[in-house]
Amino acid sequence: MLTRKQLELLDFIRTRMDRDGVPPSFDEMKEALDLRSKSGIHRLITALEERGFIRRLAHRARAIEIVKLPEAMEKPGFSPRVIAGDRPQADPPRSAMPVQAIHALELPVMGRIAAGVPIEAISEISHHIAVPGTMLSGQGQHYALEVRGDSMIDAGINDGDIVVIREQATANNGDIVVALVDDSEATLKRYRRKGSMIALEAANPAYEPRVLPEARVKVQGRLVGLIRSY
Repeated sequence: MLTRKQLELLDFIRTRMDRDGVPPSFDEMKEALDLRSKSGIHRLITALEERGFIRRLAHRARAIEIVKLPEAMEKPGFSPRVIAGDRPQADPPRSAMPVQAIHALELPVMGRIAAGVPIEAISEISHHIAVPGTMLSGQGQHYALEVRGDSMIDAGINDGDIVVIREQATANNGDIVVALVDDSEATLKRYRRKGSMIALEAANPAYEPRVLPEARVKVQGRLVGLIRSY
């Protein structure tokens, strides 16, 4: 039997994973449960893991699988019931039903990409990040980049976001791509071909499109996903 806080946390994790495809951060959990410190979240996570409701994946940031849910949480209109401490109720607990686990894969974060004035291309791995497998579209290699700048805010891409990129050398008009300019500058922009010229368009009226001969622009990949930390 779970305590009220354990039920609230499990329900919050499930809701966020259904919405975003990735578990919430410990800070988000702390705020959602109105706790003063993350140590309380650690204790709740450990208790849920010991009771077999979740599984933490080693060496992956924010990687949690929901293994099962209490039967009550499968029903519409669920709200956690108040349970005094950890004492079991008189009625025996109902059997829990397994749910499909959400799997995450680790991608290398290759550095920062400019969503503004182009910056030098970065090819060294700075760290790795866990990404839900459902975010990785199609075949081919994927990597992640940290966004710097505000030129793509109208496309929902903010400064500090992590963008997931599928490696490819071609793009269709309207795709958001990582473009390498003059083999030295990398930028995240919307791609449009105009004859023998390539327009790299911002999603912010404060930035003018950059139109370049196609020989100066190389597509390095296409945007397929986005991860945001609050």
